[in-house]
Amino acid sequence: MDARLDFFADPTAGKALKHLMSVGRLLKESPLPTATQELVALRVSQINGCAVCIDMHTKEATAAGETSVRLNLVAAWREAVVFTEAERAALELAEEGTRVADAAGGVGDEVWEHAAEHYDQEQLAALVLLVSFMNMVNRANVITRQPAGNYVAGQFH
Repeated sequence: MDARLDFFADPTAGKALKHLMSVGRLLKESPLPTATQELVALRVSQINGCAVCIDMHTKEATAAGETSVRLNLVAAWREAVVFTEAERAALELAEEGTRVADAAGGVGDEVWEHAAEHYDQEQLAALVLLVSFMNMVNRANVITRQPAGNYVAGQFH
C-alpha cells in the first residue's frame, strides 16, 4: 500500500511536520507519565483507525517497557483490571475528547473531574493537548492512507 501523499517530500507539509514533531517532543517531555501518554495515544489511534499511529505507539510503548497484556487490552480498558485508576481516567477523557462529534456535550464534567482527581494542572494540560494532537495526526494519516508496519521505536526522536 502506498500513501496518497509523502509528507516528508512536500515542502509545505515538511515545514509543518517540523513544527508538529516539536510539539510531539514537548508533550513527551511533559510530566504526564510516559505509560499514560502511550496508552492514550494508542487508544485515540484505535478509535480513529489510524494504523500507522497504532504501529508507532505500540512499538514506542513496548520500548518504554509496557507489557503486551496491557497493550492488547487498551481497546477494552473498561473491562480490564490491568490499568490504574489514573490511567482509566485518562483513557476515558481521551475517548470522550476523541468522540466529540458523537456526544453533543463533549467531555462531561464527571469525566473531567475524575481526571482532575489524578492529574495536576500541568498534566491535565498535557493530556488535553496530547488527545488533540493525536486526533489531528490521526486524521492526516487516515486521509492520506499512510501505511503501517515499518515504524522503528525512536525513529522520530
